[in-house]
Amino acid sequence: MKDMMNTGPAVHAAAIMYAEEARAGLMDRREFLSRATALGVTAPVAYGLLGLAAPAEAQAAKVGGTLRVGMEVKAQKDPRTADWPHIANVYRGWLEYLIQYNPDGTFEGRLLESWEANADATEYTLKVRPGVTWNNGDAFTADDVVRMFTRWTDASVEGNAMASRFLGLVDEATKSLREGSVVKVDDLTVVLKMSLSDVAVVANLADYPAAVVHSSFVDGSDPSANPIGTGPYLPKEVAVGQRAILARNADHAWWGGVAPLDEIHYIDFGTDPAAMVALAGSDEIDCNYESTGEFITVLDGLGWNKLEAVTASTIVMRMNSASSDLYKEKAVRQAIQKAVDPKVVLELGYNGLGTTAENHHACPVHPEYAQIPAQTIDPAGLKPALEAAGLADAEFELISLDDGWEAASTDAVGAQLRDAGMNIKRTVMPGSTFWNDWAKYPFSSTTWNHRPLAVQNMSLAYTSTGSWNETGMANPEFDAAMARALALADADARRTEMATLETILQDEGYIIQPFWRSLYRHAREGVNIDMHPSFEHHHYKWSIA
Repeated sequence: MKDMMNTGPAVHAAAIMYAEEARAGLMDRREFLSRATALGVTAPVAYGLLGLAAPAEAQAAKVGGTLRVGMEVKAQKDPRTADWPHIANVYRGWLEYLIQYNPDGTFEGRLLESWEANADATEYTLKVRPGVTWNNGDAFTADDVVRMFTRWTDASVEGNAMASRFLGLVDEATKSLREGSVVKVDDLTVVLKMSLSDVAVVANLADYPAAVVHSSFVDGSDPSANPIGTGPYLPKEVAVGQRAILARNADHAWWGGVAPLDEIHYIDFGTDPAAMVALAGSDEIDCNYESTGEFITVLDGLGWNKLEAVTASTIVMRMNSASSDLYKEKAVRQAIQKAVDPKVVLELGYNGLGTTAENHHACPVHPEYAQIPAQTIDPAGLKPALEAAGLADAEFELISLDDGWEAASTDAVGAQLRDAGMNIKRTVMPGSTFWNDWAKYPFSSTTWNHRPLAVQNMSLAYTSTGSWNETGMANPEFDAAMARALALADADARRTEMATLETILQDEGYIIQPFWRSLYRHAREGVNIDMHPSFEHHHYKWSIA
């Protein structure tokens, strides 16, 4: 099949197939938009394939003002090792991305002007946006793109969250970029030559660890120390646990025009949501990062505007067979998993503000989601399973962060396990301690961000090569199904592979994944922001009326 540019009248054949599936009711609009734009179809063309007009672009915002945001200020990291969206929301002021994920499910070129995929998604042609410069005056070119793929695929870097995301570009022997897999064609064109089909390439380029750094960046360093970037802001101050200030860079002709706000102040309130509400009530912030639980009603009462996003954000209580012998037996893990009722965790842990999940980390909002038979909750089966494994008297420690709803959700899990006959010790840690070893605890809870595709989180967390595998799971059948799920296919084939992945993950019993979160944030009148499903802060869209 002839490759087709997203700027012309022709579009990728798979996008046409997806449009037909959407019209036949086999795919919803959000799924279609994500899949079509990931193949390089522009948002207006994608909407047009459904017979819809693309949303009108917002009018130019008033320029000027300072916006104060209540958000924890965490230590800055080399972006490829960033493990929390808060970190990226600060460096996003001056570091940009090749591609951006939008709240409506579309992918949009930023440092890339466009891209196209071949028939089977084994080759991607990336077109660099012309005229982009770094804030030190250097031109942004294809060399920067090639350099970034070299950085991202280097598995020798501890904590590199990008290392497992482009397996089709990696040399298995060296665990680094395969020779000839990323080719510079000219100063504005790069071709990715994959060894396997991968529909998640674009989605992974839009994730928060994929920020693009300058050639002078020192690996492993704090990006705010020498903030050379292509974005419109500069870090004026970054004080961990206190505040971060981004100021518009008046000396940089940003390719996107003029970012409306003069400054953005992130005000740290710790992990207690009540402290954030106090800041709002005393007029010390204009909006917040997130509103949770009973504090949603409190902020409503202040007359602030509530913004909502339906997402695949979640919390996972996971057992780690690599760090503890207590969880090596599948029968034990399965019994622990089935002793917990997700409805109880949702109600007690998150005030019922979401939907129950199914212990397999694929959400109904995900394009690939497949309905599989419901599990049977069986608290009575836990004690016999522990006795059979010789663990009836063992102590099981369940660890969580001390942050509001996360601790409450983990408490709800711990209480149910205790009621079912398990000897549970609950440990609650401050963030400064918890995040030091978050992936290594034998039994703990961690939050997982929404990502456009279910295979992204599944690949990161549960494959044997996953950069954020916190369970120790290594199932060859799961790995093979994941490789097939990343390939282009019709709706029936996609859901067959996803049903396999979901079933294996449930059967392995490593995770208690009780609910999907609806996300909320609040802003006072006159603040123009949105609630991104992945907590991304797109500063150039923000303004004050």
